Amino acid sequence: MFCRPDGAPLHPERFSRTFSEQAAKAGLPPIRLHDLRHIWATLALTAGVHPRVAQERMGHSTVGITLGTYSHVAEGMQADAAALVAQLMTQPVSNPLAAGGRSDQD
Repeated sequence: MFCRPDGAPLHPERFSRTFSEQAAKAGLPPIRLHDLRHIWATLALTAGVHPRVAQERMGHSTVGITLGTYSHVAEGMQADAAALVAQLMTQPVSNPLAAGGRSDQD
């Protein structure tokens, strides 16, 4: 997955070690390189990226795997969806007939 500038393979452990060293120098808490994958998925789903898009980007075989793995995000999305639909249901609906307009059936 990673290579040197000349194209020669770079052992994954070396890349992970360098990542950890650079993260520590930047003052970040200890984090595994793999944790970035989870961070990306969580942020993407929280930001409203469609689960199917996240699934494809993560390389999961099904959207169920993505949502199962990140169910904590999906729960928040469920609450947001319910609130949005509830808001739509409580807003007044524009009705041209109520204002004295004519329908096509008159």
